Formats: sequence, structure tokens, C-alpha cells
Amino acid sequence: MNYILIPVIAVLMIMVVVSLVRGIVAFLKSTKMDLERDPSTGASEMQLLQNKMMFARIKYQAMAVVVVAVLLAASR
Repeated sequence: MNYILIPVIAVLMIMVVVSLVRGIVAFLKSTKMDLERDPSTGASEMQLLQNKMMFARIKYQAMAVVVVAVLLAASR
């Protein structure tokens, strides 16, 4: 079981990093765009993408924590 769970943790860690980087890129793009747009129009496309990436990062981190807990429980 350990041979399956360790690669799963590695894949989840990679997914966390990818979603973090995509969220940072969306944040950097949104700050440039926000300087030029009217704030009363609501959230921009990049801000929505940033929120989506933040949620994805949290989701993958939670999944990794669950896998680590299962790994620890199986090793005892």
C-alpha cells in the first residue's frame, strides 16, 4: 500500500505547485488590468481565475493531508 500512496502524494504535491504558480500568474496579470479598469464592474476574468486556482490549491493540499494520514495509519 505504501508503494501506491507515496506516488499519489508526489502527484498531489506537483498539482499544488502548479495551481499555486497559475494563481500567482493570474494575480500578476490582474494587477496590471485592475489599474486600467473601472472597479464597479465586478470581478475580472483574472480575479475569477485567481480564486479558482486558490480553491484548487486548497483542495489538493487537503487531499495530500488525507493521503498522509492514511499512510501513517497503515504504517502502524
